[in-house]
Amino acid sequence: MRHPEVPFAGAAEIATEWLAAVGERLGTGDRAVAYRMLRAWLHTVRDRLTVESAARFAASLPDLLRGLFYESWTPHHVPTRYDVPGFVARFAGSADTTRAEVPEAAVAVTAALEKLCAPDRLEDVLRALPGSLTALLTGHAEAPRAW
Repeated sequence: MRHPEVPFAGAAEIATEWLAAVGERLGTGDRAVAYRMLRAWLHTVRDRLTVESAARFAASLPDLLRGLFYESWTPHHVPTRYDVPGFVARFAGSADTTRAEVPEAAVAVTAALEKLCAPDRLEDVLRALPGSLTALLTGHAEAPRAW
């Protein structure tokens, strides 16, 4: 239900729907967990992209999640070059989870975003990443487990 008298209510509803979808893929009803995993995914992927690729992807996100995406972003420091172990370490630190939990969480968030994002937008992001990171995020191929 939309609330025209509350300017941000619609944005909050959409963000909550996205968190619910992420939580469902993660197998949890805990929205705080879903938020941490989505935030970690967005920030870790964002920092590996060029400014142009990041901005194109962010434009397809709902308003509140776009703000989350840009939170603490330093465009002149990207793209940050890191491999799978670096990605896993960053994701784990951001999500406050273990490195062992990152692959499953990353695949779950990616799967949720595939259903939620505009057609081809997530595909553009995945094409911009090295194959090893795309494999980790999609679970389509075995990524090296050196973390």
